[in-house]
Amino acid sequence: MPDLDRPSREGLARNPSRRLTLVLGGARSGKSRYAENLIEGMGGPALYLATGEARDDEMKARIAQHRARRGALWTTVEEPIELATALRAARQPVLVDCLTLWLSNLYGAERDIDVEIETLLAALPRLEVPVVMVANEVGLGIVPDNALARRFRDDAGRLNQGVAAIASHVVFMAAGLSLTLKEE
Repeated sequence: MPDLDRPSREGLARNPSRRLTLVLGGARSGKSRYAENLIEGMGGPALYLATGEARDDEMKARIAQHRARRGALWTTVEEPIELATALRAARQPVLVDCLTLWLSNLYGAERDIDVEIETLLAALPRLEVPVVMVANEVGLGIVPDNALARRFRDDAGRLNQGVAAIASHVVFMAAGLSLTLKEE
């Protein structure tokens, strides 16, 4: 039986220095663990770009759980807003966890969402290191009952579509199982 926590590295072997992978799924679908395993399979040191901020005890516990799961391979950089800048500075494989929290942070900072998404999308094809990005798929549920939530859902969908269009590998996670949506 295959190890479902260990993603296939076949595609990464083709051209790991120019690889962008997007890992999508719902809450607790196994996205982060899958993405971590993908980066760990490359060997060597890795950068964990964390976009989440510990604003309450529950989020502090989630962050602590994620950190405990990772070993000495990882250097963690917390970057809630300036994601494109942090990615351009990276010199080793990078895991971004997660794009949805980054988008939420942009809302909280009252940034221009369209400009920020375009800036990130423009930076991705120029990166010289492998990058794995994690994002929530928020468009599978009911239509939100307020304009702000609908706008967020729409912006998250647009962000995910933009990254997926650039990515050479896109995976959807559900119940800890992966489904490859795109493989170039």
